[in-house]
Amino acid sequence: MLSRPGPGPRTRRGRPRRRRPAGPISPGAPSPSSPGRRPPPPAARRRRSFPGRLVLVGLAGLGLLWLSRGWWWPTPPPPQMILVLGGDAAREEAAARLARSDGLPVVVTGGTNPEYAHWLFQHKEGLPSRQVQLDYRARDTVSNFTSLVDDLRKARIRHALLVTSTDHMDRALLVGRIVAGSRGIHLTPVPVPCGPLCVVEGRRRLWGDGVRAALWVVSGRDIRPWVEDRLAPWLEKAGFR
Repeated sequence: MLSRPGPGPRTRRGRPRRRRPAGPISPGAPSPSSPGRRPPPPAARRRRSFPGRLVLVGLAGLGLLWLSRGWWWPTPPPPQMILVLGGDAAREEAAARLARSDGLPVVVTGGTNPEYAHWLFQHKEGLPSRQVQLDYRARDTVSNFTSLVDDLRKARIRHALLVTSTDHMDRALLVGRIVAGSRGIHLTPVPVPCGPLCVVEGRRRLWGDGVRAALWVVSGRDIRPWVEDRLAPWLEKAGFR
């Protein structure tokens, strides 16, 4: 009588066993038991890049809209006030003469001392005190606008005459059209001749204040105090202060 063969070694049903290849595996190589990482399909790559393209298209559209504002921006009313940027007494003198002839209210931001301003506007030019407002919150050109532009909007000012020196007008207009323009206020320049006292301003200062003004419009905060607080210790160590 033939003996039955004994049970053989049990094997898993379904998947056949995979034999590992001989030899060491380099650290960077994928494990044989797990397949390598496959690159995303083209459709997924297109989906990932879509938000970036959408942002670029949006920025380009806003740029075209801003450049074409002359076609759709409402026409400003006649000048409603005179805005004087402090820094030179000649600016206030020119604004006082203009206010006397046109009868417009005057706002002086960061100007001369109050004693001289009251003497100039009230005693010399004969303007009533209610026609002149002195504001000393500003420290520089950017804060000339950011410190009071919301007050002007609340007063429903849409058009102001901007009085400053000839050599300061380019920077003042750039900052003013960014800050005041964001509140719908139109500015008309009234340059005051400075003659031999004119100082040519560099482009770095011009565009630096322009960037500060744009960041203020976006965030509502001036970055200058933040930068000064962070850089002051480094400047002192470097011997610049």
